[in-house]
Amino acid sequence: MWLLSAYRADSHAAWADWVVESRPDLKWTRRELPGRHFSWRIRGNPLSWLDALPEHTPDLILATSMVDLATLRGLHPRLAQVPAWYYFHENQFAYPVSPRQVRSVEPQMVQLYGALAAQRLLFNSAWNRDSFLQGVAALLRKMPDAVPAGVTERLSHACEILPVPVPPLAPEARDPRLILWNHRWEYDKQPELFTRAMLALARRGVDFRLALLGPRPEPVPRALATLRAALPGRIVADGRVDRAEYRRLLARAGVVVSTTRHEFQGVSMLEAVSAGACPLVPDALCYPEQYPAAFRYPVGDEDALVGRLAHWLTNGLPMAPDVSDWLAPALTSRWQALLTPPF
Repeated sequence: MWLLSAYRADSHAAWADWVVESRPDLKWTRRELPGRHFSWRIRGNPLSWLDALPEHTPDLILATSMVDLATLRGLHPRLAQVPAWYYFHENQFAYPVSPRQVRSVEPQMVQLYGALAAQRLLFNSAWNRDSFLQGVAALLRKMPDAVPAGVTERLSHACEILPVPVPPLAPEARDPRLILWNHRWEYDKQPELFTRAMLALARRGVDFRLALLGPRPEPVPRALATLRAALPGRIVADGRVDRAEYRRLLARAGVVVSTTRHEFQGVSMLEAVSAGACPLVPDALCYPEQYPAAFRYPVGDEDALVGRLAHWLTNGLPMAPDVSDWLAPALTSRWQALLTPPF
């Protein structure tokens, strides 16, 4: 069995490692490319692997949606009849574009062709599936002619929801006033909104502490620099830490906050919530599938975000929601059944 991942970033890497470790009885062949140079990776992976694929023909190909599966099959005709399952960690139809980027149809077409070349399409959330199918339909409506009928219907019949299994964390002695940020400090996660909310919370005189985790680019993002300058006494952790310390901080946190513009599953949020942290998330994306309304605020509404945090920190936190359906104990059997021959 081949596992192909063209972008070994943090969450993709954790998924690939878990899948292989969950079925040690299978003979795996892995090909992965580093999680950098996105535009080259999503378009160039068949060329990168041109002479790097094994000579044997596998029984099954499990490929992420960063893999240009259609081109790969074309360059290696012996793979044309091999069953292929396409796993969507994300989809390029719903991924926000940076102000520094020019939107290109190329990544979308790679995923559309890849989906058409696969037998099963696996998504980590219903939001991921729905936004992909809606994006395909919207793209094809823009085309001038020669568009076949029923493309989205054909794809929808192959779709299944199968989240990335999140290993649960054991709770520790909780600090109910510890607010956790464990996301990338980049445009799509909107750290500026988080920073403004933390400054507003401090102006209200609310007692809280901050754990500022997650990858950060160089130079230091303005949102992070502002928090460091304005609230140095409240910051108890700042930076990427080793896995043991990361898990410890997640298990201690009282609240974990998201301000993101996109989220297809939200693994980092689920990790913290599995240990008992209260999530506060935008009322959009994958979050309505995961968290009751009491843990969601209107998208982009800074006042609502600050008001909910102030209420919780002043009057006591609610009980964290049950996310067991998204955790490894509930999902392991489904993944193992999926990966049981015959394919």
